[in-house]
This record gives sequence, structure tokens and C-alpha cells, in this order.
Amino acid sequence: MKKHNFSAGPCILPQQVFKEASSSILNFNNLELSLIEISHRSADFVAVIEEAVQLVKELLEVPSGYSVLFLQGGASMEFLMVANNLMKVGGKAGYLDTGAWSSKAIKEAKLFGDTQILASSKDKNYSYIPKDYAIPSDLDYFHCTSNNTIFGTQIKAFPITDVLTVCDMSSDIFSKKIDVSKFDLIYAGAQKNLGPAGTTLVIVKDEILGHTGREIPTMLDYKTHIAKDSMFNTPPVFPIYVSMLTMRWLKENGGVSWIEKVNQQKAELLYQTIDNSSIFEGSANIEDRSTMNATFLLTNTELEEEFNKMCTNGGINGLKGHRSVGGYRASMYNAMPLESVQALVEIMNELERKG
Repeated sequence: MKKHNFSAGPCILPQQVFKEASSSILNFNNLELSLIEISHRSADFVAVIEEAVQLVKELLEVPSGYSVLFLQGGASMEFLMVANNLMKVGGKAGYLDTGAWSSKAIKEAKLFGDTQILASSKDKNYSYIPKDYAIPSDLDYFHCTSNNTIFGTQIKAFPITDVLTVCDMSSDIFSKKIDVSKFDLIYAGAQKNLGPAGTTLVIVKDEILGHTGREIPTMLDYKTHIAKDSMFNTPPVFPIYVSMLTMRWLKENGGVSWIEKVNQQKAELLYQTIDNSSIFEGSANIEDRSTMNATFLLTNTELEEEFNKMCTNGGINGLKGHRSVGGYRASMYNAMPLESVQALVEIMNELERKG
């Protein structure tokens, strides 16, 4: 029996993507060669990365004047690349601190200049999204993290500002419609909604680059990768190919507007179960709850052993919460079918009846 994979990442991907990707390892495009042994500059792989870029532009309705890149190093590399490419010598940047990943981004930015924390939810263990904070007009850029996997919070409305806006969308990219024109740079590690770990999607407005007044190492310069179409060095061919297949799957089923409705349905089912329960409670502010990562606790810890056993017997995988929060975390990324959430809810309701 295929398990219901609620892991926070690396995470679930569509079954048809797994099947097609696995066959490409043995024989790609009927070449009698593996995808991972052909030249990344061959026509066969160039067609892959070109289609991947085009699908990003189509699915997210990326305006003209933006470049789409597939880079390496994960979102963690972007923490420093953003500051390196956007913070001017003697300049400053503003960050919204909403969890572990934004905190790590702040740490890297401080190496490049004055890095201001404009607002933080650390005072309540990142259980909410700060609001009504000011964004100074003299910042080189403003940075936020759209979804927080560990704490189960998500930005529902982004601030309106004339300052360059950067967003880490690693854990909710492609999960809902966004207006790319409201952002100057978006980055996202692939291993949530896009593909396996190994590549990072970057969408950057071309005109914002080249104004820092510093010399940027070649490999860390976005302009390098734009000029070489993401192939300055050997790209991670397999993660890019799987990402392309995942975007094909998304497009074939109705695109971002389709998956947004599905994701909302899954989240509503689980959160309603939590809110109507006498033994479960959510750990994030209701208005800031993530549709991707639902965090919750058992009010009676004596029931944990029984619940864990029931989940194991029911094929539920990856439900344990992060140590920073405890309890449980149900990650419901794009490829998570509604049936898996229903299976979890049935177990929760059964424990409720027993309790």
C-alpha cells in the first residue's frame, strides 16, 4: 500500500511524474541513454530546460522583463545571493522575521551590510505573521518568506511598497495564484511543490541587477546565469527534468487556479477537524494558518502513543512536528491527494471517539 506522505520535504510528487522520471534514468527520449549521462548541452536536454522555463512563465504569468533561472544550492544559497546582488555598498535591507528560514536569510544578509528586522513573530514562537509594520523607503530591498513550514504560518496579503520586494516562496510556489509583477525577485527550492532537491527556481526582474557597486563572484552573480541560460556550469539535469514534468502535470490538470482550489479544500477539511475536536488544537494563529503545512497538538499527551500507532497502521507518514513546535505537522503540498487528508481525518475522528 502506498503511504500517505505528509513529510515537510523532500516531499510528495505526482505518481505519474515518478513513473516518467524513473524511466528517463534508463532510457531518455528513446536515445538508449540515461538522462543523467547525456550532455547537458545536447539538443535533448536544452529542450527540457527551455520547456521548464516556458512552463514557469506560463503557469505564473511572468511578465516581460523577468528572467527565469534554475540554479543550485537551494534556498540557503539564495539567502546570500540576494544580498550580494541587491544590497548596495553602504546600503541596507529590511527583513520580515517569521521563522527559521527568514532568520537564516537575515544572518547571511548581515554579512553584506545594514540588515534591519522590520518586524518579528519570534516573541510567540513564530505562531503568527506580523502586520502593520513600516517599510522604510530608503531600503535597497525588502525580504519576506511567504510560507513557514516549521511553524505552519503563511502570508495571506503581501505589503504594498515601492521598495524592491524579494520573497522566498520555497514551500508554497505554484500552490496559489500570485502577481509576479508585485515582486522583484522570487526564489524557491524545488523540493516542496516542484521536484527533488537539487535545483532552485529564481524569477528576477532584469533591471534591478548590477547596481550594488561591488564586484560579485562569477558564480554568485545572477547576471552570469542569465547570460548562460542557467548553464554557466553543469546544471542538475534530473531535478530540472522532474520539475518540468511536475509543471506539465499541473498545466494538464488546470494550472495554478485549479490546484489552489484543491489545496484550499484539503486545508479546510483538516483545520475544521482540528477546530471541532476536543483533543486536538492548532498551534498557529487561525488567520495566519498555512494551506501547505498544518501544525497541531494533542491536548492530552497521554494519547500520543495511541495516535502514533493508529497513524502507522493507517499508512500515515511524516506527520511528526518539528522539534521547535512539537506535536504534529501535516504537509499538504500540491501532489497530496484529498484522499490522503481524508485518511488522516478519519484516524483523528476515530481517536476522538475513543477518547
